[in-house]
Amino acid sequence: MDPSGDDDSQRARQVKEFDDTKSGVKGLMDRGATTIPKFFIHPPESVNRKVAVAEVPVIDLREGRRREEVVREIGEACEKWGLFQMVNHGVPNGVMERMLEGIREFHEQAREEKMKWYSRDPSQKVRFYCNGDLLVSKAASWRDSIAFEYQHGPLNPQAYPPTCREAVSEYIKQMTELRDKISELLSEALGLSSDYLAGLECMKSETLVCHYYPPCPQPELTLGTTKHSDPSALTILLQDNTGGLQVLHQNQWLHVPPLPGALLANIGDLLQLITNDKIKSVEHRVLARSNGKRVSAACFFYPSAKHRLTPYGPAKEFQSEDNPPKYRPTHINEYLSYYILKGLDGVSLRKVLQQSIKLETDGFTTRNS
Repeated sequence: MDPSGDDDSQRARQVKEFDDTKSGVKGLMDRGATTIPKFFIHPPESVNRKVAVAEVPVIDLREGRRREEVVREIGEACEKWGLFQMVNHGVPNGVMERMLEGIREFHEQAREEKMKWYSRDPSQKVRFYCNGDLLVSKAASWRDSIAFEYQHGPLNPQAYPPTCREAVSEYIKQMTELRDKISELLSEALGLSSDYLAGLECMKSETLVCHYYPPCPQPELTLGTTKHSDPSALTILLQDNTGGLQVLHQNQWLHVPPLPGALLANIGDLLQLITNDKIKSVEHRVLARSNGKRVSAACFFYPSAKHRLTPYGPAKEFQSEDNPPKYRPTHINEYLSYYILKGLDGVSLRKVLQQSIKLETDGFTTRNS
């Protein structure tokens, strides 16, 4: 008899029992948990907490700055870091504060109200859940989430939970406006016309995921969010002042302290693929903590609905004789399916696509030698 099979079966039962409560990790804490379930425990090397503080690039987007300076700073940040903090970005502080408060109110309302939104059905446009990869991950993350899917166009605000309806409605409008501004600046930072990325429609639709990280009784054993890079083209993150976000830079984990009034932009895998590694996506994670709660909202930008099956590969503008394509083309449905299947802390599809093109190249060389 295979003992590992018994372990897998036991884990599956524990996960199902937990998921059936429809109350997430916040529900565990509400019930007075003093230890965490085994499926939340990560290997010791994955939760190494000895890190330095990062001086992540901060870019001032205020009107009146020389555009050439802003473009240069964005280009350097994307090539060296894969992310940057934005200040004077145009999103009113009141909108951001109401958004954070709306997330708190949703996650802290009575379980009976919150569980009405609990679902693992990806076709559900608004859904509450604990860990999108709970059923496949090696170790779960200590967070609950509510997601709003705009992949096929705007949603009727009446479909939002009442506790955060107005906050989400206004915030997503602000995100699409900021997306257009960043798209132009990124295009120019790549040395192309300001409408280049808009023309590709690689960040035309949005998914807004709002996370809640309650205090954890054993934070040294788990993570708030497991190490990963985003599958999107671009992600814009709003976070409260709790802290806990870390990025992997030059093989070292670094704290990214919250900056009042700032939003954080990070490059996703899709843009790294399109630019043939000119700019890089960044691996990041969130620590669990024993006191205080963390709230954040991540807005992921993906190709438009009509381009869900359009192959994206390294664009010709980023190829040369000395810099051939590093990835085979893929469409966003394939990418997201792989992402969901492997869970957060797995092998990036970028690496799989690199291996694929290497095999194709090696095969070509062999056949023609």
